[in-house]
Amino acid sequence: MSEWKKVLLTDVSVKIGDGLHGTPTYDESGDYHFINGNNLLNGKISIKPDTKKINKTEFDKIKKDLDSSTILLSINGTIGNVSKYTYEKCALGKSVCYINLDENIILRDYFYYECLSYNFQSYLDNIATGTTIPNVPLKGLRSYEFRIPPITEQKAITSVLSSLDDKIDLLHRQNKTLESMAETLFRQWFIEEAQDEWPEKSLNQYVELNKSSISKKYDFKEIQYLDTGSLTKGKISELQTMLLSEAPSRAKRLVNEFDIIISTVRPDQCHYGICIDPPSNLVVSTGFCVISGKSISPFFIYYLLTSEDMTEYLHSIAEGSTSTYPSLKPEDIGNVLFLYPGEEKLKNFHKLVGSYWNKIHNNYKKIQTLETLRDTLLPKLMSGEVRVQYAEQAIASVA
Repeated sequence: MSEWKKVLLTDVSVKIGDGLHGTPTYDESGDYHFINGNNLLNGKISIKPDTKKINKTEFDKIKKDLDSSTILLSINGTIGNVSKYTYEKCALGKSVCYINLDENIILRDYFYYECLSYNFQSYLDNIATGTTIPNVPLKGLRSYEFRIPPITEQKAITSVLSSLDDKIDLLHRQNKTLESMAETLFRQWFIEEAQDEWPEKSLNQYVELNKSSISKKYDFKEIQYLDTGSLTKGKISELQTMLLSEAPSRAKRLVNEFDIIISTVRPDQCHYGICIDPPSNLVVSTGFCVISGKSISPFFIYYLLTSEDMTEYLHSIAEGSTSTYPSLKPEDIGNVLFLYPGEEKLKNFHKLVGSYWNKIHNNYKKIQTLETLRDTLLPKLMSGEVRVQYAEQAIASVA
């Protein structure tokens, strides 16, 4: 450990700066994206549907000197998001800071993991100013002090952590492909190849809505609670563990295997999912409508209710409601009409798509294991508490 040395961020950086303080001239036909801190996700620049564009003339006015040594960091509003710079056609807003590193001293990939550490993230919180909109001053950022090992050990540490991230990324990509295959199959079989002779049915003929809620007979004193904001397009960002006695009043709905849950508020925000192997003490918000299939494939129901066209249709109904926010009634979902393709076709769809979802679920369990291992190793590797040899053995045991 004697070869590790303390440095300030300014000592290992060539330049630290931020993006444009102001608003550029947007151009929807432009080739360059104008990004902010919310575009920095999971180590990458994420271009969203609402990300603004600019043309080359505007880009040339505001571009920064970014290169393969650059780390991007969100410093205004949402703080602490971090990404490696790998996307040339983007300009930075003021909420994004760029850090060009001296890679003779510190490797970009090594500093990326330093940015994910608790020490760095808590340092940002401590130096941030402003109450309504937090802002990290560049002067304070330059004074961040941390320890770095020699370049050779930086490479070894980075190799261990990046191998975990690569495995996690591969599993996410596999799941995205499987989800896309299932969506494509539904669209092909039940929309593009729909037959005129298929009878029209309403969903409430085949499902039960909000079948189970907590009663005095409920067995669990501790629950895992899912609110509507923590589920988007089938992905859960957080389950809150809490005592039932301290749970919010909306923590009432119970779910079973293969139930579909859809938020009844603002359907266009896509807070929906399907329950695969749910925890036995899972409780979901009354802001969800829980849909339980009686005699029809739950995967058919899921893709029927979550297609883009259906989402738009449900949102149009919600906007006509008299409540404070655009919202659905459970019967609005039950009254959805569809063409019934026949039992045999539904069974074939269920069998095929069920195999996809089984793989998706198993991949998610592997992802959780790998993320836990990475998050456990990261602070220990970055502090020198665990050396690379032992970390590689831990990864081998998981792989």
